[in-house]
Amino acid sequence: MLMACSGKKTQQPAETAQPASSLQIEWATFNIRLDNPGDSLNNWQYRKDTVCKYILAKKLDIIGMQEVLHNQLEDLKAGLPNYAAIGVGREDGKEKGEYSPLFYRSDKYEVLESNTFWLSQYPDSAGFIGWDGACTRIATWAKFKDKATGKIFMGVNTHFDHVGVEARRESALLIIKKIKEIVGDQPAVVTGDFNVNDQSEAYQTITTNEFVLKDAYKMTDQKTGPNYTFHDFGRYPMDKREKIDFIFVTPQIKVLNTEICQNPETKTGYLSDHNPHMALLEF
Repeated sequence: MLMACSGKKTQQPAETAQPASSLQIEWATFNIRLDNPGDSLNNWQYRKDTVCKYILAKKLDIIGMQEVLHNQLEDLKAGLPNYAAIGVGREDGKEKGEYSPLFYRSDKYEVLESNTFWLSQYPDSAGFIGWDGACTRIATWAKFKDKATGKIFMGVNTHFDHVGVEARRESALLIIKKIKEIVGDQPAVVTGDFNVNDQSEAYQTITTNEFVLKDAYKMTDQKTGPNYTFHDFGRYPMDKREKIDFIFVTPQIKVLNTEICQNPETKTGYLSDHNPHMALLEF
């Protein structure tokens, strides 16, 4: 049975409330599915308003998205007035091809630095396909400052190759290298569609590296929703659905709860061919 989206997550009881100096962020990863005319009633034009309403209803603070074409980026900016976006098209470093943007609440966070690098042997070369990859792949990052507490942390958002095993492994190592270079031992969150499950070499490369990144989904017993993210607009057999979208965090970050949300099956009801995956993080 498919699980419907629940309402807003239950807040921590008052007696267990954290000190005022702590910072809680509702973070999400969400492959919105590129604007493809062949998707018929699941086409972006029928989903864009629902996606924006979902993000606003969930009061998400930061969202790493994948498969965002330029027209979709503009639609999201229009539908999410309290958010700003960071990112570029992967084919030319400007507006061509898919973005892997970070959307964030501009009233809550200040961006100190941001950029995009290519998942390849030449990270600064726009459009370069790395290793044995089939497509151009990127990671977009930002160093954020929370306006209320002054806390500084990093967000990285990516979309790994769907073919290249070496490309996924090397992409994982490159992202780890970049985190160490940019923020050192400050908190960091990595979101993305990794195109593989938690048994894959890429996942193991991320979670067993000496630079520790942990799977947020496995760091809490407070889980809501199904245990998979990709469903191909409900067409994928239930027994073959897997969780291929992840949120990874450094050890300074506590995971209070996670949610994978699948809305009810209706002709135009799907948010995407992936379920969004959220985690309430505490710094």
